[in-house]
Amino acid sequence: MTVSLPGGGSAVGDPTVMKILLGAQLRRLREQAGVSRDDAGYHIRASGSKISRLELGRVSFKERDVSDLLDLYQVDATTKEQLVQLTVEANATPWWQKYREVVPDWFHVYVGLEEAATLIRVYEVQFVPGLLQTEDYARAVVMQGSPHLAPEEVDSRVAVRMGRQKLLARENPPRLWAIVDEAALRRPMGGHEVLAGQIKRLIHAVGEPNITLQVMPFKYGGHAAEGGAFTMMRFPEADLPDMVYMEYLTGAHYVDRPDDVEVYAAVMERLSVAGTSPEKTRDILNEILKEI
Repeated sequence: MTVSLPGGGSAVGDPTVMKILLGAQLRRLREQAGVSRDDAGYHIRASGSKISRLELGRVSFKERDVSDLLDLYQVDATTKEQLVQLTVEANATPWWQKYREVVPDWFHVYVGLEEAATLIRVYEVQFVPGLLQTEDYARAVVMQGSPHLAPEEVDSRVAVRMGRQKLLARENPPRLWAIVDEAALRRPMGGHEVLAGQIKRLIHAVGEPNITLQVMPFKYGGHAAEGGAFTMMRFPEADLPDMVYMEYLTGAHYVDRPDDVEVYAAVMERLSVAGTSPEKTRDILNEILKEI
């Protein structure tokens, strides 16, 4: 068996994604070997439910467990060596680990997926998308959403948001396609000076080659995304299906079933047709800047 491992730069080198890829490979090998989850769990002194969590990439991998499972599945030496190396990479510490105390686990998963994506499509109704926020605007958003946070916690959350934006400037960056409701652009988060700085950032973004920015104008009225904001991500690896991400007050929801993802994809397509062209986006942003 030939195992296709990720490579070729930081876009796919994230530990979160490595866990998902490793889990998918282990699931495929187990099924090819005709081994049940319970039998695989027994082999590594665990349960079938742990095997399920491993195969979904939701827990850390021990090299010994992976090695023992590969022996059970009777894989060849080259495949075993590759997957054990992938285990080491999956256990690496991501850059945002130092902020774990102030950023919830469910969002750490999102950051890992975001870093691995080749295409990120965002629809926002209340705020400017996080990947395009200025530091002052991000601080205002964090403080409004969590007014009880200590100053150092606010600093940490803002640092995570600014750190995420580095992926847009790296070599071979993902394509970001953002559709933003006009209301979000006119809401004076942090005051008029902060908003003015944010609008200037967006005007600059319109000209960046890997960014497409559209506005859903007031005049359009009702539209296809009545369910609220969501993000779609596409990945270069076959083992990672397109995924939809949505936040709520106490957590997040990840959708990866193809039929469900297709519904969101259709909505995003309708939004992109109804949204402004890049030229009109720039005109609206300049109009808002003059009114601030």
